[in-house]
Amino acid sequence: MTFSADSVRLTTLLADFVATNSVNPILVDGAPGETAIAAVTSRYMREAGLSVTRYEPEEGRPSVIGHLAGTGGGPALMLNAHYDTVGVEGMEAPFSPSIRDGRLYGRGAYDMKGALAACVEATRLLRASGRRLAGDVLVAAVADEEYASLGTADLLERRARGELAFDAAIVTEPTSLDLCVAHRGFTWIEITTRGRAAHGSRYRDGIDANVRMGRVLRRLEALIEELQSRSGHPLLGPPSMHAALLDGGSGISTYSPLCTLQVERRTVPPETQESVEGEISAMLDDLRAEDASLEVTWSTFFHREPFETTPEAPIASCVSRAVDRVLGRAPEVIGDAPWMDSALTQAAGVDSVVIGPHGAGAHADVEWVDLESCARLAEILAEAALDYCG
Repeated sequence: MTFSADSVRLTTLLADFVATNSVNPILVDGAPGETAIAAVTSRYMREAGLSVTRYEPEEGRPSVIGHLAGTGGGPALMLNAHYDTVGVEGMEAPFSPSIRDGRLYGRGAYDMKGALAACVEATRLLRASGRRLAGDVLVAAVADEEYASLGTADLLERRARGELAFDAAIVTEPTSLDLCVAHRGFTWIEITTRGRAAHGSRYRDGIDANVRMGRVLRRLEALIEELQSRSGHPLLGPPSMHAALLDGGSGISTYSPLCTLQVERRTVPPETQESVEGEISAMLDDLRAEDASLEVTWSTFFHREPFETTPEAPIASCVSRAVDRVLGRAPEVIGDAPWMDSALTQAAGVDSVVIGPHGAGAHADVEWVDLESCARLAEILAEAALDYCG
């Protein structure tokens, strides 16, 4: 069966999404979050013939699920897209969508409301075709991906409790219609060195925590160089790390009693939280062995696993065949740098893959998505659902 997306309908839908401020309130104080975009999305889902359920993992942070019911007996597929965005500082007209040269501009157009519009259009195409699938198709418009992924994590918890059912997920983050089968994870670590406060003139009494952190930074630099020398992952390259935030001292004439460093470590499969923590622990143990007076502690305060699947996995195979039918060629198989909710779905036992539209400007002052790629994505998603759900 050949599907043909309605470009006018899809563009109208996307423009309404972009015009709706859904900046994540954790990232920007006073931002509205997802309440308004949930209402807009629900309306368009119902117009596409879907039944809609709203979930709210935290007050004022709703996700909505559009449900296209199958006849029964087939596997269920979730099309996943987040509708929260980062802030808009530096943008000229973030919530006034404009179209130029086949591109729609505005905050969230690329990351990732264009994909959400394509998901809704895909289910409209399926329903309009008159073909009843055996399995269900769910469109998950999720909250909070830009911070802690409350939305997708909540849906997976509901799945574990038997409240929701889906066997596979297509996470529609932008990939220029390539098939993404791997992406990086990350670990956030805080390291603290302790000194002893004293007046700047009392050099016999003071111990400078900032200077002691310098030892840590030198070792981190060596570790970073070692990480970069590794062969790494065939699609993602080597792991990486950077010293992101440094804070120490209480006054110009005072020896610093405390210095904290926050480090981000970007991981590649098959690295784990345990393997990353083992490297940090060993590095600091070596420093303590060199100087028993060195007071240094560390902790992990956030972690997300990397993602990996194979092009031969069931849902990846379905998407690959769908791309071939729609574009007349097999997709390029890629790995991508940013973390995505696909890591959560795959870790929960949901067969997952990533494909999304073309564009640019995620988190940037100028953001746009290619409208033709959104239309092709809708057709690819409809074809993949027909293939997977039976």
